[in-house]
Amino acid sequence: MSFTATVRPVRPSDVPAVVAMVHELADFERAADQCRLTAEQLARVLFDEPTVFGHVAVDDRDKPVGFALWFLNFSTWTGTSGIHLEDLYVRPRARGTGAGGALLAALAEICVRRGYQRLEWVMLDWNPAAEFYAAIGATVTSDWLPYRLAGDALHRLAARASPATPANR
Repeated sequence: MSFTATVRPVRPSDVPAVVAMVHELADFERAADQCRLTAEQLARVLFDEPTVFGHVAVDDRDKPVGFALWFLNFSTWTGTSGIHLEDLYVRPRARGTGAGGALLAALAEICVRRGYQRLEWVMLDWNPAAEFYAAIGATVTSDWLPYRLAGDALHRLAARASPATPANR
């Protein structure tokens, strides 16, 4: 496939394609059984209660062939927000067209324009995209370990919250 990818913000009409690609990504990451995202959920966090932002790479017919979903984080050390890239995916037929690089470049441009100091993401250690990320100058932060609290452990900890001090209720 040969085309020049164009990157633009996700539109409501793109949501079904992005959800389909999220499920493709979950399958690629060998976790298809864990992906439960629906179009309704994604539309809500993108447009109704914006907490997530998205961009798509589109082909010459304006059809999404890749996406980046991201949200803002904050560094107390730099005193600035940054972008946490939750997912980046390019459909196999569009790989090698520059779509992935164009998505990352668009996010980097947002960072620079807004004065954000960091664009960060995590990936599986076996993902072949590591070579691409190294080629654009991304570095592995091996001194910071990711932690996750989910499921029963999340509920157990939430149950310990004092009812006298509600958190943003």
